[in-house]
Amino acid sequence: MAPSLAAAPGVWILFSAAWNPAAGPLTARDRARADRLTGPARRTAHLAGRSALRALLTERFPEAAAADIAYGPTGRPHLPDRPRLGVSVSHSGTAVAVCAAYDREVGIDVQQPPREIADPLLRWCAPRGRGALLALPAQVRAREFAWLWTVKEALGKAAGPGLAGPAFHAEPAPGATGGTWGRYTWASLRASSRLPLSCAYGPIATDAPDHRIATHVPDDRIATHVPDRPNSPKGQPT
Repeated sequence: MAPSLAAAPGVWILFSAAWNPAAGPLTARDRARADRLTGPARRTAHLAGRSALRALLTERFPEAAAADIAYGPTGRPHLPDRPRLGVSVSHSGTAVAVCAAYDREVGIDVQQPPREIADPLLRWCAPRGRGALLALPAQVRAREFAWLWTVKEALGKAAGPGLAGPAFHAEPAPGATGGTWGRYTWASLRASSRLPLSCAYGPIATDAPDHRIATHVPDDRIATHVPDRPNSPKGQPT
């Protein structure tokens, strides 16, 4: 099992390009919910997400390791018995990514890059960066678009309404590794993941107890640093 990484002090993530549901703990409720889903692919994805989230909780927030997981009207997961602990889950193919933090809204997204991206999709989803994306080779363009899409998804999950809300219009520059959107901070984990993977988080709640937030994270557990300017879009991202 891969160790968790910190996107920011107190904001922990865990991800794998091929997560085995058996790699993390599952509760009877997790399995019962999976049994109600139709199709083996949906059941496997559900169990993988639950397993990864519980693995992260066990490592970083053991008091919540077996907490019940519920979903809001927009499908956003939350822990009814631990309302101050924000969580987010994403899966794409066999890849799984999860995020958790006390007293913050969080969102995470991982994507398998498509083979190509049609120009009409760029016009719709990336009107400001379309020219820069079109200047890239086709495969690099598709991969950059996937990175852009993970930022939109992560912000939408952190904000609550997903891409049905204003986060759809967030548009990072090609090659960017982090930035802000409204009151949310986002980071693309280009140095840590070969698959497009981004997380987003809100400010610490004003009534958060000080002891909940870590003040120091070892260097080898820091997933990414947000630079002053985006990286160059030239070349294929890692």
